[in-house]
Amino acid sequence: MKRIGFICCLLSLTLAFASCEKKENHPLPPIPGGGGEIPTPEPNPEPTPGQKGKSRYIWIDAGGNFKDYANNSAKIASDVKRLKETGFTDLIVDVRPTNGTVLFASRQGEPLQKIDAWVNGSYVWLKRTANFDYLQAFIDSARENGLRVNASINTMVGGYLCPYGLGSDGPIFKDAKMKSWASVINTSDGLVNTVDLNDSSTDSGARFFNPAHPDAQAYVLGLLADLAKYDLDGIILDRCRYDDYSLQSDFSQESRTQFEAYIGKSVKNWPTDVMKAGQTEFNGWSTTAIQKQWLEFRAKVIHDFVEKAAQTVHEVNPKIRFGAYVGGWYSSYYYSGVNWAHPNYDPKADGYYWAGSAYKNYGYADHCDFMFIGAYAAADSIYGDTEWTMEGFCKQASRLLKGVPFSGGPDIGNSTGFPDGGQGDKMGDIVNACINNSTEGMFFFDLCHVKMFDYWKDIKNAFDNYLQTLN
Repeated sequence: MKRIGFICCLLSLTLAFASCEKKENHPLPPIPGGGGEIPTPEPNPEPTPGQKGKSRYIWIDAGGNFKDYANNSAKIASDVKRLKETGFTDLIVDVRPTNGTVLFASRQGEPLQKIDAWVNGSYVWLKRTANFDYLQAFIDSARENGLRVNASINTMVGGYLCPYGLGSDGPIFKDAKMKSWASVINTSDGLVNTVDLNDSSTDSGARFFNPAHPDAQAYVLGLLADLAKYDLDGIILDRCRYDDYSLQSDFSQESRTQFEAYIGKSVKNWPTDVMKAGQTEFNGWSTTAIQKQWLEFRAKVIHDFVEKAAQTVHEVNPKIRFGAYVGGWYSSYYYSGVNWAHPNYDPKADGYYWAGSAYKNYGYADHCDFMFIGAYAAADSIYGDTEWTMEGFCKQASRLLKGVPFSGGPDIGNSTGFPDGGQGDKMGDIVNACINNSTEGMFFFDLCHVKMFDYWKDIKNAFDNYLQTLN
């Protein structure tokens, strides 16, 4: 059973070239208290006092940076200091990688013990043997350097099937209860629970929960409540979507029951009336009414969860900003069950054939204090007005988000757009295109690529040049 690679950039925030690592069981530190009312977010928050210019974020992927940081708090401290010197204002620390384990104190999350990585010509497990609080180490170093610190989680993931026969990892493979939460896909051979797809040569990758499953939602909300008890400036959802099997997910009985409630009638032939076995996409302008309702339903599932997640975070700590990362390719993001636009934006009015009349109602941007837009174009596609240019991704987001603050940024390790480094001379244009066309700032994904390709000086020069334009 081959997974759908419907769009190359759904690689998203985990293709970190496999210089990675993970964590080992140890007693967790106590979780501090919290509480408070749900705040009313400011539409355009002011920069931190003393900060010049817009925010400059660096993403720190858990897997891609595991080798350097999992067992070395001193390395965290030294690199955070260098990030400050380079001109970054914010860290985004990934604390729940795609195997569904956690790198923060949680009463229910499984601590990260190991992670898969390509090392010296072979695929191996890297282990975490240290017992310091990984997230707290970044917080402490960020505060010492006057940086803000945000935590991100891979939201709907529950485990990971590794390539090269290395095996699987994560709670969804270990807990029979969680298997019932897993995504069920509509294959040419019938409905299949993704946990049962064990051929690593064709189906390696993250295993997702069905986002509609109430127990899976409750589990993730519990993780967010624990995370919000840290001294954080922001919490960001990544992979808050349906899985990489795309439109083939999720056709479980749970989804059927909820969908029938949504449309107010039963589906006589399930799932055929929605999608035929093995079908991977709809037929353009021939997309049927029930298929458009299906897309609306999936967008509603994600919308409603984001609303719950925002409320959960703000109830624990109203000072934490809540947001989400999404890919900038809105025209095809419906594949993932996500409408990341503001509900005042109507894709149907813009001519998108897949959008029914209710689709706009499930735009979730208004539940976010800030957002992050993957402007994952190639290094030779920086300027332009359309998708698949960095500038175009940011301009489109500005139009669709209707005033919700956002930062756009590139994946500087994407082998299809940034092959093998050597794009240091592009950093000035990248910063110019992204930061000047985003309302709040920009980000770079990922720190491991900055280090791997030695982009430190190039990024510093780009930031310095940007700041000089503000004089």
